[in-house]
Amino acid sequence: MLVAAAFTSPAIAEKAAQSPARKAESYYRQGIAAEKAGDPAAAIKAYQAALKVNPKHANAQYSLGQVKINSKAIAARGREAKLGAVVIPEFKLAQASLKDALEALELMVEKESKGAQAPSFIIQDPKGLLAKSEVTLVLKNTPTKVIMKYLLDQTGTKARYDEYAIVITPRPGQR
Repeated sequence: MLVAAAFTSPAIAEKAAQSPARKAESYYRQGIAAEKAGDPAAAIKAYQAALKVNPKHANAQYSLGQVKINSKAIAARGREAKLGAVVIPEFKLAQASLKDALEALELMVEKESKGAQAPSFIIQDPKGLLAKSEVTLVLKNTPTKVIMKYLLDQTGTKARYDEYAIVITPRPGQR
């Protein structure tokens, strides 16, 4: 009578860990992480690597297709997350225009990120709905994500994180 595999050698255990199924799953997980980080190119590479190892990996097949369809939105979320993570030590505005508030935020983000983030805001307001918008804020040690939320809420606007700029527009129904 044989006693089975309780004492498997380290070489056999390592080969099992490197099985095609595990490699494919590892690449697939890397793809998910890249997608969550807002890097569609890295996600596509990881999903393709998973499919190279295991062409029948259904989740990698599906995710690859979804990333290809939604790559712009994924990249936009990544840009938004990177910008939103920058912490501004102090942000004070009293009855500032939206344009002035965004210019101040641009400078502060660039300074606090040591040049790694340099947002460019564009206000698209063809009907002039935002001309009288004023912002008053006093915030300390606040992530840019939160500052943006306050600015957008106070002015009735929304932001779109395009490849080269953050476009600010009035919310639908804004007068």
